[in-house]
Amino acid sequence: MAVAPDLHRHYMEACQNLSQPENPFIARVLQEADKNDEISTKGITLKLAGNNHLVPVPRVTDNDLAVLVSVLGQAPFVTGLDLAYNLLTDVGAEIMALFLQENSTLQYLNLMFNDIGTSGAELIAGALRNNQSLVHLRMTGNKIGNQGGMFFASMLETNSTLKKLDLGDCDVGLRCLIATAIALTQNKSLKAINLNRPLLSTQQEETTVHIALMLRSNSSLVELHLGKHEMKNFGVERLCDALYENSTLRYLDLSCNNIICDGAKFLGELLKKNHTLEILDLDANRIEDAGIIYLSETLATRNRTLKALSVVSNNITGRGLVALAQAMHSNMTLSHIYIWGNKIDRSTCAAFAELMAVERLHPDCTDVAPYKVDGEIFLAELSHGLAKHRYWSPRCAAVAPGAANASLEIVPVSEY
Repeated sequence: MAVAPDLHRHYMEACQNLSQPENPFIARVLQEADKNDEISTKGITLKLAGNNHLVPVPRVTDNDLAVLVSVLGQAPFVTGLDLAYNLLTDVGAEIMALFLQENSTLQYLNLMFNDIGTSGAELIAGALRNNQSLVHLRMTGNKIGNQGGMFFASMLETNSTLKKLDLGDCDVGLRCLIATAIALTQNKSLKAINLNRPLLSTQQEETTVHIALMLRSNSSLVELHLGKHEMKNFGVERLCDALYENSTLRYLDLSCNNIICDGAKFLGELLKKNHTLEILDLDANRIEDAGIIYLSETLATRNRTLKALSVVSNNITGRGLVALAQAMHSNMTLSHIYIWGNKIDRSTCAAFAELMAVERLHPDCTDVAPYKVDGEIFLAELSHGLAKHRYWSPRCAAVAPGAANASLEIVPVSEY
């Protein structure tokens, strides 16, 4: 018979021993964990995110973390720790780094949007050089800067356990991106990386060139996020040239860039020969009708691999959107499509309503839903799965777990 975890009791004792006041939020989460019958057999993630509550909670501080890790050191069944949106600083990062050096069971760690800086990044990256348990780390939104990102790039040269790393919105720069690309030419374990929104002072797209060179030789990466890189057609062409030789990448996120119709044509040519890509995210670019029509022709006749395509907010009119809907009638592989934010007209509404009426497009696999007013069909916006990994998305179950082959689905690394 499994021994009761008693996390809450150990926490209260630790608070007394360390003369630290009890955090009622942590206490409540630990009490709930103690009631989980499967905690000893399947493990558990402690959800201590500071933004995930209808009622405000006292956010976790560095002192709170010191008490918590003293308890978790004796709790091997805790395999995940969600500390997003709290008040952790570089002091907390040092506490977590020491914990990672000693812990051999933690697999998931979410530190997104705390106040960790460059020195904290150095400590955590240093701890991961020898850590052999952590497979998923989220540092999103911590302003670690270019130097902090360099420490993670250096860590990737030696770490062989980490499978998913999120450095989006971390204010990394040119040197960090180049160093990361170089490290990934040697790293054989990382499967997904988020490098969204770096701070770039050049328009020459050197980072895209280095990432493209990496993709030519990397054989492990299956998911790559390059949103907000100010990427233009030149960068897209370099990536496409590299992906002709890459046979592992399945998810390419190019959202929020400066890609126009010519860039979409490069992607269309790639999809004619690439038999690996399954998800292509082109949110918030400007491919317009010419770009989507070219992609639609490719999908209708030459590609049977892509499963999800997002062209949200690309200045596409009804002409292009209808062409995309028609492509779905002949392409049975493409199952998830996202179009909101374009110039949706009556023909678009009718085309997508028909796709759903004949059950070619499932309501859970798109971001629009048809409805009628006075006999006329309109489309309403829905949330969708491709945005599940983004920090501004609802943290509740807004979409089905498998919807849109979302980020956490295509890379089999769970938070549990």
